[in-house]
Amino acid sequence: MIKRSSNSNGNSSSRLAVISSHFSTVSPPQKSPILTSMAASSEKEAALAALPSDSPTIFDKIINKEIPSKVVFEDDKVLAFRDISPQAPTHILIIPKVKDGLTGLSQAEERHCDILGRLLYTAKLVAKQEGLDDGFRIVINDGPNGCQSVYHIHVHLLGGRQMNWPPG
Repeated sequence: MIKRSSNSNGNSSSRLAVISSHFSTVSPPQKSPILTSMAASSEKEAALAALPSDSPTIFDKIINKEIPSKVVFEDDKVLAFRDISPQAPTHILIIPKVKDGLTGLSQAEERHCDILGRLLYTAKLVAKQEGLDDGFRIVINDGPNGCQSVYHIHVHLLGGRQMNWPPG
C-alpha cells in the first residue's frame, strides 16, 4: 500500500508520482542497443580479464601525472577526473591518492573508514560543482562480477540525465 502525503499546496499526488516514477516502463532515448551491448560486453570482458592485484594501475599513473586527465577536483587525499568513456553526460571518477591496500570495497578494513568517507564527501562536492542539483548516482564496482576492471578503489559519479532502475 502506498501512503499518500500532502505537500504544502495540498497536492497529495506528488509523492505517488515520485514513487511510481521508479517503476516507469518508459525510458528516455538511449544509445543503439547494439552499441550499448558492445560497450557493456567490452567492459565486462575487461573486468573478467583484470586480475586483482596491489600492483600499480593506470590510476597511479594519472595520480603521478604520467597520463593526462581532465581533473575536476584535487586535494591532498583524493583526485577526481572525467571518465574517458562516459556512461552519462557527467561521468567522473574519484580515487584516493594512496591505495593503502584498498584495491576494492571488499578489501576495506576499519582503517579505511576515513578515506571511504572522504571519497563519498568528495562526490557530493563535485556533484554540486558540476551542477547536478536534480540528483546523481554513485557506483562502486567490486570484483569480476561487479565489473571492476581497475583494482584501485574508485567511485563513479554519474549525472546529467535520468537514471534507470534497476541499473543493470
